[in-house]
Amino acid sequence: MAEGKVLGIGGVFLRADDAAELSAWYREHLGFTVTAGGEPAPDGSYSWKQEAGETVFSFFPRGNSYFPTDRPVMINLRVAGLDALADKLQAANVEVERRAEWDHPSVGRFARIHDPEGNPIELWEPPAE
Repeated sequence: MAEGKVLGIGGVFLRADDAAELSAWYREHLGFTVTAGGEPAPDGSYSWKQEAGETVFSFFPRGNSYFPTDRPVMINLRVAGLDALADKLQAANVEVERRAEWDHPSVGRFARIHDPEGNPIELWEPPAE
């Protein structure tokens, strides 16, 4: 019997100036299913079947500088092979920021990018288990 509890993130919905173009950018550069305004992706799928793992849901004070203060949201994507993904993104002329102070052996490794509309995206490779 259901206990009436939240099981995980069911979706992330962001506004975009050009939803179709931005969805295509995410599919091309980050490799997962992203749709535009409720329309299916080119392969006909509507959702992204994720691999199981940790999810952080956290609020930051408005003035905190962990991500740009002019943006209310930063997406954090759990990745495998952060170095290879960063190389692939840079080869596609996507600026990738890395800082040694972001990385910690018990938390993982991080990189930051921005999508074409300026939304910050944090790439997180958890530590090996």
